[in-house]
Amino acid sequence: MANRVCMGNEAIALGAIKAGVRVVSGYPGTPSTEIIETLINEKDPNINVQWSTNEKVALEVAAGAAYAGARSMVTMKQVGLNVATDPLMSLAYIGINGGMVVAVADDPGPWSSQTEQDTRHFAKHANLPVFDPSSPEEAYEMVQAAFDLSEEFQIPVILRPTTRVCHASATVMLGEVPALKPVSGFEKRPEWTIFPALSYKKHGELEAKQRMMSDKFSDLKFNRLFSGGTKGVAVSGVSYLYAKEVIGEFGLDVTLLKVGTPYPMPEKITEEFLSVVESVLVLEELDPVVEEQLLIQSAGRVPILGKRTGLLPWNGEYCFESVKSALFSYLGIKAEEEAASVLPEFPKRPPVLCAGCPHRASFYEVKVATKDVKKAIYCGDIGCYTLGNAAPLNMVDTCLCMGAGITVAQGLALAEPGSKCIAFAGDSTFFHTGIPGIINAVYQNTDITLVVLDNHTTAMTGHQPHPGTGRTAMGKPAKALSIETILRACGVEHIATVDPFDYETAVAAFREAVDFCGPSAVITKAPCIFQMKRPETVHRVNSSCIGCLKCIKQLGCPAMTPDENGKVVINGSLCTDCSLCSNVCPVGAIKRGDRNV
Repeated sequence: MANRVCMGNEAIALGAIKAGVRVVSGYPGTPSTEIIETLINEKDPNINVQWSTNEKVALEVAAGAAYAGARSMVTMKQVGLNVATDPLMSLAYIGINGGMVVAVADDPGPWSSQTEQDTRHFAKHANLPVFDPSSPEEAYEMVQAAFDLSEEFQIPVILRPTTRVCHASATVMLGEVPALKPVSGFEKRPEWTIFPALSYKKHGELEAKQRMMSDKFSDLKFNRLFSGGTKGVAVSGVSYLYAKEVIGEFGLDVTLLKVGTPYPMPEKITEEFLSVVESVLVLEELDPVVEEQLLIQSAGRVPILGKRTGLLPWNGEYCFESVKSALFSYLGIKAEEEAASVLPEFPKRPPVLCAGCPHRASFYEVKVATKDVKKAIYCGDIGCYTLGNAAPLNMVDTCLCMGAGITVAQGLALAEPGSKCIAFAGDSTFFHTGIPGIINAVYQNTDITLVVLDNHTTAMTGHQPHPGTGRTAMGKPAKALSIETILRACGVEHIATVDPFDYETAVAAFREAVDFCGPSAVITKAPCIFQMKRPETVHRVNSSCIGCLKCIKQLGCPAMTPDENGKVVINGSLCTDCSLCSNVCPVGAIKRGDRNV
């Protein structure tokens, strides 16, 4: 046994190692990314780890390993589960042989997501059990229990940490890693092939398993009843820690039910809880999943309060103060008015593309190339380049989900034949879900232009590799798939590949692609600045500057600011010598110079 300070995601990874996981797959996405990053850093030769091309692929890879009797885990964020839902729903019926954990991190807030969707609904929808850890320590233990449960009932088990659990740190007591169990190997049998008659049978079995698991969960240490007064409080996930802190600090006399497995509900222990309290306040982040199940189980015997009664908000993260406010209101405690502290106003810092980011150059060049187009619509996607929506670039008119820029552009082009739709996608997104949309554009001969912003990495989530980078998550060399070759194979006939910092050539390529009638593509290739060696040269503004500020107004580069005389100054520590600004300056006042002079 050893103590180690772990972030929640590290604890999940280490718990999986202790549980004997053999195969781990996933797609990067905050707040889940560090689970796989930790497994890569641990360099355990017995574990095969991969960043898959998308979440559906990742889940199917993990399922295949579990078919063969290996313990497997797949990781993703909550919106990634939308991509993986199709195989997940069927896998619940087919089942697995080795234990399989589906780790899906939810993002209340949300801090870095399109939605605040609650994965516990997916668990109920798929008839799969879900564990909801309240801390990194519990996450470490829960992932091991989830593997055991998965093997016992031969179905995948969902682990649903939220942002605060994923990114909080705590001292975790790590147990000894036992010797690995041998993998039984794939056994051919008819049950692996889903047919309607089998589905009917499996659905019945799945429902019966829910009842058995509910009974089992009532005895699980993650579900606990803390006896107290007749006022009841039910908590799930990280809300348990907030409630525990408030109850302890203010000496509140309540009976507390901690629910670590919100689906299926541990009905025996919840029945015991409901029999000793006169009312219940439910504290849980995001949707009222526990609240609604308690409403059904209590059947009007005990008032169930929470989101549906307006005591707690439906959206956003909870914290000590919000839980304290809800508990005080529920218990009729008048909170003492605290003198509001006056905080200084924080400077407004909207997120922007980095200084020297090649995406800024691409966006600006497309803007220049389409300035004479009567109506151009720019369809963005998920990644760093979503930031192209900010002024002064204003180059993202739509953004829905991974890969949707390419297909939304097609719908817009069909609805407005006179418009020109330009879709932007990053290189990782291209491989994730971009390719089917491209095939559709070619198949339907829809007149769109695709711009693939290839910076040779998955930048926003921490520079993970993808099929175009030539290396795997484990650092092994891999065949680097060519985006241009794939586009040609998909049937795109007009393709150009340019360096976005070659201004004149890039603008000309964009004009030709936009003028082409039918699906066309331009690939802009330049590495993310965080993968570049710092250049010895920078750009500086000389005395010719006329103070028009065109460079700032059109590019919005964070390295450029006006000085007290209204002239432009370039911050040398931020400048990456991309030279885009020198192409914009109307009087040639921006020149390259030695960084150290």
